[in-house]
Amino acid sequence: DTEGLLRIKEENQKHYRRAQRHQEKKEKIQKHNRKLGDLVEKKTYDLKTQYEHLANLRRTHILELTSVIFPIEEVKTSMRDPADVSSESDNAMTSSTVSKLAEARRTTYLSGRWVCDDHNGDTSISITGPWITLPNNGDYSAYYNWVEEKKTTQGPDMEHNNPAHTISAALCYATQLVNTLSLILDVNLPKKLCNRQFCGENLSRHRFTRAVKKLNANILHLCFSQHVNLDLLHPLHTLRNLMYLVSPDTENLGR
Repeated sequence: DTEGLLRIKEENQKHYRRAQRHQEKKEKIQKHNRKLGDLVEKKTYDLKTQYEHLANLRRTHILELTSVIFPIEEVKTSMRDPADVSSESDNAMTSSTVSKLAEARRTTYLSGRWVCDDHNGDTSISITGPWITLPNNGDYSAYYNWVEEKKTTQGPDMEHNNPAHTISAALCYATQLVNTLSLILDVNLPKKLCNRQFCGENLSRHRFTRAVKKLNANILHLCFSQHVNLDLLHPLHTLRNLMYLVSPDTENLGR
């Protein structure tokens, strides 16, 4: 028993010395982890600072791009409310008639169905200048209607102020701006759309609407990536969504 007790004491001493070594290793590892934690925290702060600097740089480039080359503005049209005009001619008009006229102004017949237009059609959005605008309600039917009429009508097109030309130019500029923004923001677009998609040859109705849907999808994708307020966006408002995206009031522009 005495010999067994001595062996146990020797083993306990060995375990104790080993435990001390393990404790020293543990303290060294904890010290190393604290150093790594401090280093990671510092690197994280530096990375966040670089992200903020990069975001400010992107924001500056975008605001310069949209103020010098691609300015986007809201253009007011001199359109009087039919409810006001009718009320002037008929003082006995009931309030229900006025409300029905106001409701009629807030709806637009688009592609075979009635859609709501919150901006009442009294504004349009311009790009690169007040003479190149797009309808606020997203109704671009004037383009493919003109293309279909041109197929049946022979002879040169002498109508320089044709709205189809304006729509084609505005969509062409919008496509160029979106592709440039994707490069500045380093955001991959979900749909591939070349800059010359809307210029050059006349597009059929199917190809035109398909290209417009691609453009609207790319614009919405950029808006989502920059955390634009979803309440402001509308899937059919091409230039208005772009205007909200590149607005100086967009807090997360450049993220």
